[in-house]
Amino acid sequence: MEFFTTAAGITVHVWDTKDEKSPAEAPVLMLLHGYLETMYVFNELVEALKRHYRVIVIDMPGHGLTDYAPAGPDGERVNTLSFGASVVVGVLDKCGVDKAVLAGHSMGGYVMLQTLREHPERVEKAILLHSHPYPDSPQKIEDRGREKQFVAAGKLLAVADISIPNMYYSENLRACDEKIRETVELCETHDPEGIIASIEGLRRRDDLSDVLEHPPVPVLLIHGDHDAFLPLERVEEIKKKFPDVRYALIPNAGHNSFIEQPAACIEALIAFLP
Repeated sequence: MEFFTTAAGITVHVWDTKDEKSPAEAPVLMLLHGYLETMYVFNELVEALKRHYRVIVIDMPGHGLTDYAPAGPDGERVNTLSFGASVVVGVLDKCGVDKAVLAGHSMGGYVMLQTLREHPERVEKAILLHSHPYPDSPQKIEDRGREKQFVAAGKLLAVADISIPNMYYSENLRACDEKIRETVELCETHDPEGIIASIEGLRRRDDLSDVLEHPPVPVLLIHGDHDAFLPLERVEEIKKKFPDVRYALIPNAGHNSFIEQPAACIEALIAFLP
């Protein structure tokens, strides 16, 4: 069931499968989408998993039909990771969930790690879907600054047209063309100011390595062998630094294995989930 609720002082768009096909007392899995996406990027994954788990999905702050952070003392509205974590916990409260498995894709992974840092008691297990704990490099911060300018100039869809296909392994573009078009078209639902608030939150985020050095719960990182945003060389560095994290490589996948290679991704998820 889709509905709207209030969490951390903003309106949040939520999809909860509790009253669908999910079995009673099923473990709870909360999915957090990435930058420029909406909850609907997980449609097929939810359909596959809701027979075994209660799945909760939200439009992240500034995306889709969810509002974005209130203005700070300087009048600027920024979707910080901490604010995102407060939204996650607020939605769990509204859904009557004490503890859930959190899975975050890309940007959603950063929010998931922040939630694990600030509210470890609310997390049963943690899954990084093509995500990592590191802050933006100086070059990436500069690139995001330019992206903010494009969005402010009314070019959000142009940004999406370029960015979203780059999330996929080139060999999968034709097979995933319908999902790519859907994701780009749903960018029409984003408030450009909400996206700008999200970009600024990404630019300002802290290093979250401390969360993975001694994780308070089991953590799984799912990654693709053709991910342009999280290349295998970076994953090897992460493996050496964080040996307590579990890893699952999805062959023939870019940044969106749950769409590009759903069977392999679901197998990795189910092997890790309660």
